Amino acid sequence: MLELYTARSPVVFKVLIALEEMGLSFRSIPLDVTKGEQYSESFAAINPNGRIPALVDHAPADGGSPIALAESGAILVYLAEKTGQFLPTAARQRAEVLQWVFWQMASLGPTMGQTRHFLLFARERCPYAIERFSHEAARLYDVLDKRLTGRDYVCGDYSIADMACWPWLLYSKSNGLDLDTYAHVARWFRQVASRPAVERVAHTWWNGLPIESGMPLDREAQRILFGWKD
Repeated sequence: MLELYTARSPVVFKVLIALEEMGLSFRSIPLDVTKGEQYSESFAAINPNGRIPALVDHAPADGGSPIALAESGAILVYLAEKTGQFLPTAARQRAEVLQWVFWQMASLGPTMGQTRHFLLFARERCPYAIERFSHEAARLYDVLDKRLTGRDYVCGDYSIADMACWPWLLYSKSNGLDLDTYAHVARWFRQVASRPAVERVAHTWWNGLPIESGMPLDREAQRILFGWKD
């Protein structure tokens, strides 16, 4: 009924957590992004942007033709609405959860990705870029830490906001951040990690936790992933 195009990435991990938490069965279709499989014509028909994850629902609620959906945040909202789980229906609470999902999509995810890129993968060391993104990553951790003060989860109850944010903290150490510096974030991170659904995803799809090392990339893989011309 559901097909998920996957690769080893936090943006996929969050959708896998949602599927597991919601009790949804699906078929995984792995793409080797280091070989450019995300740029194939068949995948472009599902996601013209050529990025993972992408979801195809062959049995949508309206009974119509299959729905193909890209962007992990949009997929989380779609699945939450499909199942009636982890996204409140009351206007105020719903808006709050969506705000933090979009915060992750617009701020936390891109910043952590750029920090990681310039620390581990850039062809030339760029001190300005490292300083710029590392500073912003630390600022965002502080934003999240303040948000979690007095709350078990990002929006009080466990929601797709937690599923969206949590995987990006898996790389804290190798991104130059000490998780324990942020007491509320550290407590929340371990609390989410201990959820049975998250544990199942970690061991089934990620070979357990923690995840800290960068995946080895040869020059051709770097050329494909990062758009290098030579």
